[in-house]
Amino acid sequence: MSAGKIYGPDEPPVPGKRRGFLVPLLFFALGALCAFGYSHWYGGRNAGEMKTASSKTAKQPKILYYVDPMNPSNKSDKPGKAPCGMDLVPIYEDEQSSAPVKKQPKILYYVDPMNPSNKSDKPGKAPCGMDLVPIYEDEQPGAGDLPAGTVKISPEKQQMIGVKISEASEMDMSKTIRAVGLATYDETKVAHVHTKFPGWVDKVYVDFVGKLVKKGQPLLSIYSPDLVSTQEELLIAKKSKDILKNSEFADIGSRSESLYSATRDRLKYWDISDSQINRIERLGTPLKSLTLYSALDGFVVVRNVFPGQQVAPEADLFVIADLSNIWIQAEVYEYEIPSVSLGQKASVTFPSFPAKTFTGKVTYISPEMDPKTRTLKIRVELPNPDFKIKPDMYANVELKTDYGKKLSIPQEAVLDSGANQTVFIAKEGGYFEPRKITPGPRMDGRLIVLDGLKAGERVVTSANFLIDSESQLKSAAGGMEKK
Repeated sequence: MSAGKIYGPDEPPVPGKRRGFLVPLLFFALGALCAFGYSHWYGGRNAGEMKTASSKTAKQPKILYYVDPMNPSNKSDKPGKAPCGMDLVPIYEDEQSSAPVKKQPKILYYVDPMNPSNKSDKPGKAPCGMDLVPIYEDEQPGAGDLPAGTVKISPEKQQMIGVKISEASEMDMSKTIRAVGLATYDETKVAHVHTKFPGWVDKVYVDFVGKLVKKGQPLLSIYSPDLVSTQEELLIAKKSKDILKNSEFADIGSRSESLYSATRDRLKYWDISDSQINRIERLGTPLKSLTLYSALDGFVVVRNVFPGQQVAPEADLFVIADLSNIWIQAEVYEYEIPSVSLGQKASVTFPSFPAKTFTGKVTYISPEMDPKTRTLKIRVELPNPDFKIKPDMYANVELKTDYGKKLSIPQEAVLDSGANQTVFIAKEGGYFEPRKITPGPRMDGRLIVLDGLKAGERVVTSANFLIDSESQLKSAAGGMEKK
C-alpha cells in the first residue's frame, strides 16, 4: 500500500501503518513541555534577580554624627579616632529616634585641675599638660538645695575609685588604755632607822637584808656616852624632885620638878620610850646601852650596821619597807591623758602571774609631761597582803573608761585638716555632701561624734580623699564664678 492512500470508513487501517502518525505527535508534545519548563525557569530566575536587586537598593539608615565611646559629649561629623585611641562610634538616625532623649548637662566652662582659677571657654590642655576639666551646670556648687562643695559621682565611677559607705550609729562606747608599769615600794610606808645621838653598836638583832620584822621588834642596842650622862642627870633630877617636893619653899620645889621633866623629855627626843625611862628610874642606875625598836611591820631592805661599829645621827642604820601595799609606776601617752582620772579603777597583771588579775586604783597623776618621751607618769596603788608582788616587777596596766551610748562613725571617715574635721555624707542620686563635725574621743577604730551628724546618716569611709579633691575643685571653681 502506498503512503498516500486514504482509507474509507469501513476499511480498518493497517496496524503497521499507524506508527508513522504517532511519532510526529510525540515530538510535538516533548517540545511543548521543554518550552514550558524553560519559560518557568527563566521567569523564576528573572524574579529572583529582581528581588535581589530590590534588596540591594534598600535604603540605608542615615549616620547623624560620630561620638567618642569614652566621652559621648565629644562629637564629630566624620569618622576617625577618639583621644583615647578608640574608633569613633557612628550614631544612626533610626537609633537616635528610637533611643530615649537624654538631656546633656550644659558645660559652663573648663578649668585647670591643678589651678581652678585658670578657666577656659573651650576644651584643651592645661599648662601642666593635663586635660582641662569641664564644669557642668548641674554640678555647679551651690546649685539647688545642695550645700556648696557637694559633688555628684556616677555609680560606675564610685565602683572604679572604691567608694565605701558606713552608717553613723549609736552604740555603747568604752576605751581601754594599756600601759607598762614597774612595781615599787609604797613610799609612805618606808621607815629609815637613825640614832639621834652618836655612839657605838653593842648588839644587832636583825642581821640580814630581807628579814620580815614586826612593829616593836628590837633592831639593835647602842652605847652612847651622851646617853649615859643624860640618864645620870635624870636620876639626879628625880632624886632632887623627891626631896624638895615637900619643901617649904615652893619656888625650889617647882624648879626641881621642871628640871626632872626637862631631862625626861630629852630622852624622849632621842626616841627612848617611856617604858625604858621608867625602867631606868626603877633600877636607879644608868643603862650602858639602849635598844632601838622597829616602828612598823615590813621587810629590811637596807642594813648598814654591824656590832662594834661607830654610828652618827646622819647614818641610815636600817631601811624597812611595808610591802602590804604596793605602787605601780606607769606612763600614758599625751593623747590618752583625758581618759585618766584620780580614783579610776585599774586592772594589773604580771608576767609572773599571767592567770591572776589584780585590781587597784589611780592615786597620783604627775603635774608635768616627760619632755623626752612625751608621756605622763601615773601611779596605781595595789593591796599586796600576801607579798606576792615584789618591787621592780614589770606590770601590765589597763585603764577602762565607759562613755555610755554615743553616736560614732569609723575613724577613717574623718578628714582632719587640723582646723576642721570633715566627713562626706552619701545622698540619693550619687551626691556627696561635705559636713563639718565636732569630734570626741577615739577608741577601737571608731570616733565619737559630738555634733554635726545624726544617727542613720551614711558617711564615706574609703576614697574620701578623692571625693574631697573633687569637692575642693568644684568649690574653688564656684568661688571664681561668683567673682
